[in-house]
Amino acid sequence: MEFSDIIRDRYSCKKYDGRQLSQEQLSAILEAGRLAPTAKNLQEQHVYVIQSEEGLAKVDEVTPCRFGAPTVLLVAFNKDDVFTYPGDKRTSGVEDATIVATHMLLAAANEGVDSCWINKFNPERACEAFGLPADEDVLMFLDLGFAAEGVTPLPNHSRRKELAETVSYL
Repeated sequence: MEFSDIIRDRYSCKKYDGRQLSQEQLSAILEAGRLAPTAKNLQEQHVYVIQSEEGLAKVDEVTPCRFGAPTVLLVAFNKDDVFTYPGDKRTSGVEDATIVATHMLLAAANEGVDSCWINKFNPERACEAFGLPADEDVLMFLDLGFAAEGVTPLPNHSRRKELAETVSYL
């Protein structure tokens, strides 16, 4: 599949048919995250693969947005092992984990796997539910699976502002 097609056609799936992705598909998705760039190449991300009934039940306790996905990736980062930008006002943790998650989301589309970026949850509650180390912050959950029959992108999916509204040349 062409990359331009992937970035144009990929959408957030809101209902899955329950079929599990293959180990090969999952490995390709995880590898894309592993290869993602991070500040100073710190690679402070940690991706948790959730597929067990117990784990998926915990996801359902933390967010209403699993939509029946059979696999969920929890993307976290080590907040104590990040690059601090000059001025000491922000660190690279959130953006690095976001790059990792975005690589995996696009790799999923490339593998024919549907996905949905989930950020409707309390990060502290997610850390507690999954017993994550104290030095980790949860960025997001990534639902993975195959769209149920009849599922299509939301009506506003293809609406985009004109480039001139979002880009300025300095």
